[in-house]
Amino acid sequence: MKRLDQFILKSFIGPFIAVLFVVVFILVMQFLWLYIDELVGKGLGLKVILEFLGWGACTILPLSMPLAVLLSSMMTIGTLGENNELLAMKAAGVSLGRVLIPLGGVAVIISILAFFVGNNLIPVAYNKIYTLRDDILKTKSEIKIPEKTFYDGIDGYILRVENRDDETGVMHDVVVYDHTNSSENENITIAKRAKMDISEDKSYLIFIMEDGTAYSEENKVTFKDTSRAVTKIEFKRQELLVKLENHSFQKSDEGRFGNEIKSMRLGDLQLRSDTLKNELANLKDSHVKQIYENTVIRSASQLSPEYNGNARSTIDYDKKFKELDPDAKVKILKAAKNRSNEYVSALTNLGVETYRNNFFIRHIDVEIFKKFAGALACFIFFFIGAPMGAIIRKGGLGVSAIISVLFFVFYWVIDISGTKLANDGSMGAFNGVFISSYILMPIGAFLTWQVVNDSSINILSPVVGFFKEIKKKIRDFFKKTRIVYMGTPEFAVAPLDKLVKNGCKIVGVVTVADKPAGRGQKVIESPVKKYAVEHNIPVLQPLKLKDPEFLESLRALKADLFVVVAFRMLPKEVWDMPPMGTFNLHAALLPQYRGAAPINWAIINGEQFSGVTTFKINEGIDTGHIMFREQVRVPASWNAGDLHDNLMGVGSELVLQTVQAMIEGEVELRLQKSFIQGTEVIHEAPKISDELCNIDFNDKAERIHNLVRGLSPYPGAFTTIVKDSEEALRLKIYASEVIEIEKGIKPGTIISDGKNLLAIACEGDKALKVLDLQLSGKKRMSVDAFLRGFRNPCDYSIIPGTSKSVLDSVK
Repeated sequence: MKRLDQFILKSFIGPFIAVLFVVVFILVMQFLWLYIDELVGKGLGLKVILEFLGWGACTILPLSMPLAVLLSSMMTIGTLGENNELLAMKAAGVSLGRVLIPLGGVAVIISILAFFVGNNLIPVAYNKIYTLRDDILKTKSEIKIPEKTFYDGIDGYILRVENRDDETGVMHDVVVYDHTNSSENENITIAKRAKMDISEDKSYLIFIMEDGTAYSEENKVTFKDTSRAVTKIEFKRQELLVKLENHSFQKSDEGRFGNEIKSMRLGDLQLRSDTLKNELANLKDSHVKQIYENTVIRSASQLSPEYNGNARSTIDYDKKFKELDPDAKVKILKAAKNRSNEYVSALTNLGVETYRNNFFIRHIDVEIFKKFAGALACFIFFFIGAPMGAIIRKGGLGVSAIISVLFFVFYWVIDISGTKLANDGSMGAFNGVFISSYILMPIGAFLTWQVVNDSSINILSPVVGFFKEIKKKIRDFFKKTRIVYMGTPEFAVAPLDKLVKNGCKIVGVVTVADKPAGRGQKVIESPVKKYAVEHNIPVLQPLKLKDPEFLESLRALKADLFVVVAFRMLPKEVWDMPPMGTFNLHAALLPQYRGAAPINWAIINGEQFSGVTTFKINEGIDTGHIMFREQVRVPASWNAGDLHDNLMGVGSELVLQTVQAMIEGEVELRLQKSFIQGTEVIHEAPKISDELCNIDFNDKAERIHNLVRGLSPYPGAFTTIVKDSEEALRLKIYASEVIEIEKGIKPGTIISDGKNLLAIACEGDKALKVLDLQLSGKKRMSVDAFLRGFRNPCDYSIIPGTSKSVLDSVK
């Protein structure tokens, strides 16, 4: 056996045994509650009660084993998924189907064991239970005489006690009516005090009375003499010895209930079923034969109305009947009536006996099939539990227990319904017993196929979403989570709008202070502030984040959570303030591209994938524990603006998801280093500088093309061109593509046909073809429009840029 198989089996067997014991214990408690009235007050010993519960535990094993298989398989695979062990196995080339093979073998063994338990152990357990229960029911309750009440719990006696001393057991003002020889009150004993004791084997009751009087009527009342002779005896102490029957538990013969259906094994049930079927066939033949022999009916034609029209007789019975005198007619009619009643009685008896035999045959057939159905249920539940564990990826008894109980209740309702229909004869025994398997087997096959083939499946989302929505409404009814939102640019507006539209309580917004910009030095408000003002959200605009006045205002908002999107670095005094903490949305898949310009640098480095990450803020720059990540594909045609707009929508959803998860307490914090695979290089995303934007064409064309994409539309990659002693012109390039050129052309050489081609030579016999550009002091335009107004571009030369050295220095 391979180590992987050993590991998987150890992970399963322990939870299975533990869950089986837990389930059995719970069902035994329900079993005890069901029979508690029969056990209490009988003076039964602990051994008898434990034996009763022990055999009761055996009878519920067919119900416990499938549930234990379902729950333990879900827990095992769920734990492997939660600990990323399934992911590690998959990365090592081990499929989920291979993981399920050893567990499937164990499921087969458990199913076989379940069959033998149902066929060998359960009949013995039911026989024991029936016998013990009958013996317990025969055992009379313990003798406890109440005060001021006539007590008849002792055969042949009625007692009344005025009061009792519970510490000493002494009873006061006692009256004893002796009815052992007569039902009348002929023997009465009155005592001031009495004490009761029972023999060790509970066969005798000793009643010790003190300071009393005994009255006895001796003669019988006759018609002539109605007087009674009374004997009065006063005593200081008198002992009354009463024989008790069935006050102590006595075990009886265990073979009395061996013929009960649930007490029979498979072979005995099959033999009983065959015997009843033979009896049923013989019963019909004997009744038909009896009707033929004891009546005037001699042929089948007389029993069937189909033959009446073809019946032929040489005797005219109607004519003969009319010729009879009235007395003879009455006699014949009475005889015919009696004969008809005999037919009805015979057929009624046949119907009753046929129903009785069919009733027992149905119940026996149901019991036969249930021995196989219980074993099959264990096998089916494994192929439901294991895939569900891979889907939910949660170990422990929490989510697994809830889902397992839901599935099991569904199975149990169908099973008892099908069994009842089969017992009533409304459905065949086989179909009635296996109807639950008909329904669950396709579900198990579907789930297993989906998981083994890595198909997308999300069947729990509606259920989970429903319960989450209810929980959210209950929580919001009492207290909504108070959120302070921090952000500045347009990128931060979409997440804020998402939170507001989904009912989150935004109690304040923190953004940059207004500042003048442009030629007219007009005061500009940040996009986040504009949105907040439009939606009547309080706005804080601190110049310094450590300003005491700002901190006091922020603290006064009594926020539970801070959400940060595209804002500056926060001091600890700020991010450590809310009780639920502070998280940030970063426009990259951390730990990649920590820094101020992750979107630009992802395009500059030619990444095919990017994404967004939410993480808990700490002292470092973008180094906090990761909460959630969402990946997106980056097409080769995208520039930084395209990726920005895409991540803005994806990030909005991720911010909402993170807020909801934090409120629900369902966030798993993970170290950033856990996302680094092997020798993966970690790229940084420093602030964009003019040196980076200044293109150095002594570089590869593909690298320069990605630089143009990564800086478009803002701030824009540029080059500087100059002609002779004229003033240098800055040329911003917003779109480009790579083309091949003739060999030997020096990097930085401008290539143009004066109409629609403008390219600049790069290293490696390739050039950067300019598609969209902007000349300093002009508007942005296409290269065609540019060349129509810019004559002889080849007369210009390129001033060497600095982008190559910057790119080489950045990780």
